[in-house]
Amino acid sequence: MGAAGKALREVLDTYNISQKKLAAALRVKPYVVFRWYHEQTDPSAETAKEIAKALGTIEPAAAKEFAKLYMGEFLEDQDQI
Repeated sequence: MGAAGKALREVLDTYNISQKKLAAALRVKPYVVFRWYHEQTDPSAETAKEIAKALGTIEPAAAKEFAKLYMGEFLEDQDQI
């Protein structure tokens, strides 16, 4: 699957955030986060935005890291415009 699952897994592992805690913050069933984490499905762009917001309520640095990992190349390209 895509970059969102990889970014999510890295952030959750780095910041010791459980899938269950993120699921609660997002108000989704834990299996939804499990499927993203294990790259079985990809969240939509809108959902990725909601993931970043939810991470921000748990650990602001995790939200920034998720955005950087998920959209890093795009963000770097925008800085050069």
